[in-house]
Amino acid sequence: MSYEKTDQFVFPKWVNYLLPLIVVSVLAGATTVPPLVMYGGSAETLNVGYQPDQPVPYSHATHVGKLGMDCKSCHNTVDKASFAAIPPTQMCINCHAPGKDLKGLPTNMPGVHQASLNLRPVWESYFSGESIPWKKVHDLPDYAYFSHDAHVNKGVGCVSCHGRVDKMGGAGTNDAVAGVYQAKNLSMGWCLECHRAPEKHLRPLDQITSMDWSPLHDPRVIAAIEQGEVEEGDKQAAQLWLGTRLKQEYEINNPAYMQSCSTCHR
Repeated sequence: MSYEKTDQFVFPKWVNYLLPLIVVSVLAGATTVPPLVMYGGSAETLNVGYQPDQPVPYSHATHVGKLGMDCKSCHNTVDKASFAAIPPTQMCINCHAPGKDLKGLPTNMPGVHQASLNLRPVWESYFSGESIPWKKVHDLPDYAYFSHDAHVNKGVGCVSCHGRVDKMGGAGTNDAVAGVYQAKNLSMGWCLECHRAPEKHLRPLDQITSMDWSPLHDPRVIAAIEQGEVEEGDKQAAQLWLGTRLKQEYEINNPAYMQSCSTCHR
């Protein structure tokens, strides 16, 4: 049998395999792309670990961890206002006045030159009157209302939201982590987890700024362990036992209010 010549284009035979290949590709994409997009766009991926370069390599590990400074020493409005104040330059100058740190030290002493460079923005701010341009690490969207004093005065510790800042160091130190970074994702779902069951996080008001506090150290929990109400060494059970009582003592609002949209979106 002979075929007549034609000017029409004839697809090669391998084109027949394209249809099943396209179907397989679509099915594979439908099962892999959505999870990848959800993971890539999640707060855990985008926000956790965010660590901007600061104008001054301030080390919380040194000031809080080694020197034992209380959080409220610098952030002195945390229990009085919705915003945790950034300390003014004068706060730094009280300890780091120009020449004070280097006075009497040999100029070839290790770290002296670096200390001078690190503190230069502080001294420049002091002499010029201009604020140090700190970069915000924990930045909630404008449509979300958050009040520090509402949480701090109801038993939520600093470490619950900010992590172990006493272990967050500064550039040029020997600390494992340089600078403050965002330890929690601060997403709406993350906030609601606490709002649904605040007893999992509440602590005594005099332990709000403590970085290493444990419910097992609380006198009431120790007494409960001795009475057999809490199993010895069970930190989670101790937290629930104590948190449930603190929830009543602090008069925490009911779950309906805590999960209401208007509570955080005003």
